[in-house]
Amino acid sequence: MSDTVSTAPPTGEAARISKVSEAVIRIAGNSQDGIQAIGGFLARLAGRTEQEVMTFMTIPSTISGGPSIFQVRIGSGEVLSAGDEADLLLAFYQHSYEDHIHSLKKGGIVLYDSDHVEPKAEWKETYRHIGVPISTLTIEAIGGTARDKGKNIYALGLLARMFDLNVPKLEQLITERFSGKDPSVVKNALNAFHAGYSYNINNYVETFRFAESLKRERAQVVMNGNEALAYGLIAAGVRFGAGYPITPWSDVMELLRRELPKYGGMFIQCEDEIASISMALGAAYADRVAVTGSSGPGISLKSEALGWAVNAEVPLVVCDIQRGGPSTGLPTNVEQSDLFIACFGSHGDAPRVVIAPANVEDCFYTAIEAVNIARNYNVPVIILSDQSIATRIEAFPEPELEKLCQDLTPDLSPVPDYKPYDLSAPDGVVKRVVPGTRILSGKYPVAPGLEHDEMGHPSSSPRLHQLMTAKRRRKLQALAATLPVPKVYGPPEGNVLLVGWGSTQGPIREAVDRARAAGESVSALHIRHLNPMPNGLENIFSGFNHVFVVEMNDEGLYGYGQFATLLRARYTDPRIRGLNKTDGLTWKVREILERLRTALAALNKN
Repeated sequence: MSDTVSTAPPTGEAARISKVSEAVIRIAGNSQDGIQAIGGFLARLAGRTEQEVMTFMTIPSTISGGPSIFQVRIGSGEVLSAGDEADLLLAFYQHSYEDHIHSLKKGGIVLYDSDHVEPKAEWKETYRHIGVPISTLTIEAIGGTARDKGKNIYALGLLARMFDLNVPKLEQLITERFSGKDPSVVKNALNAFHAGYSYNINNYVETFRFAESLKRERAQVVMNGNEALAYGLIAAGVRFGAGYPITPWSDVMELLRRELPKYGGMFIQCEDEIASISMALGAAYADRVAVTGSSGPGISLKSEALGWAVNAEVPLVVCDIQRGGPSTGLPTNVEQSDLFIACFGSHGDAPRVVIAPANVEDCFYTAIEAVNIARNYNVPVIILSDQSIATRIEAFPEPELEKLCQDLTPDLSPVPDYKPYDLSAPDGVVKRVVPGTRILSGKYPVAPGLEHDEMGHPSSSPRLHQLMTAKRRRKLQALAATLPVPKVYGPPEGNVLLVGWGSTQGPIREAVDRARAAGESVSALHIRHLNPMPNGLENIFSGFNHVFVVEMNDEGLYGYGQFATLLRARYTDPRIRGLNKTDGLTWKVREILERLRTALAALNKN
């Protein structure tokens, strides 16, 4: 815990109080133990008490479950990553203790269930150990039948006591979580929480109290990236979706299935990925901007229909929530290895837009941007999120929904004439006319997958194919000219520029802060628009001696990750190099700095 300030206890109070600006709490157990619920309660409490929060979790890919962790970083100031090292480890089992004890800072606290954990003598000098018979005390509090489903809430009570958390708000969160169940479930959960809170853990450790947070102009909302993405799509006016379950996209699908009917929309679970995108394209053709989604394996199956959307120039939003690959790969781990398939995964020249949100808040606004680009340019837009953003929880200012929400009701006003693929449009963009609109000329177009003339009628003319291919390309070039150039984090010139995309933004920025505090010349650039890229990036790169692209994918045959390869192809700049990893875990700040310093040392030797 950073910036710890201890104060003497008031008269009659046994515990010493230490004020802290932030804390990193790692909860380790099995996925069946509800450890994600503990982390979720802590994260949502932080949001409701105007604190910054970021989480990280790992879950097993097997149906039977297995070892899992949930890490929460809560701070009174800005929180950019989930934290490299934990201040406190809550361990439910021996494997939880042994596998994660080294994630603690030296002098950190391990709070363990003494019914299942036997501490190692050699670690007692390095870490502070507090044993509590959590399983036994949970049985005493709520009975044996609820033991396995109650010890997580009991442990939440221990943490609430240790960190002097807001008990009424936690009680409210617990009640909200179980409100749809039998009243006895809520009662047992609250009993378990109060029993944990009543345990006198202050006999073993001081009370930690977070410093007061800055007052915020707007209330905060707390959610994970998949939730933010789904609500952003609804706010943007999407009223139809179709999909097939796959981790980690399924949460987006389930939220849309539940929420869209409230706004006059619907979401259909289809029999497979091909049916999903085909059904979404049918709705999109009818001018209901639609959404479908998946993860890497499903995006592969959607690629043929995605090519039809490009050729027919039908707007569509596709969510790719990346996970480790190839094939089934690492279904519950993070990777950024779908960039190539997002940009180029189709037969023929089939340009599409690819945007990668940088954090949970950005998921909400990226969804709105994706819908607007799809409609304005008549193109499919791929939102390239990943498992890290999908599952992590953050707090951010409540969006101004009254200004953001869109009504995309189709306009069926008659038009004099209409050529959907008009080659005279200088930027290739032709305003769509909704099918069913009366066209006064009496000439009605079609939308084929075959190459076509300006009215959509199939044609195998070499000249037309060349003109139509160029038209589809010009639309993305026109879009690129409108994209804002991202701002450099840190000085605009220096020795090293760290480039990132997607969920790497927070760790990269924290790495820049640490490096500059150590006297190193390091800045960062985060790029959201991956295809097309904004114009002018070369002017930023020219201000640095080295450009390193930090990615969670393989370095490839020639030593460059996927986005680094795109940048080198675009700018032919030999200064662009890659920092890559494929361990299925998010970047730690120290990993970035260690890899950077190693790479610079190797370059200096040469």
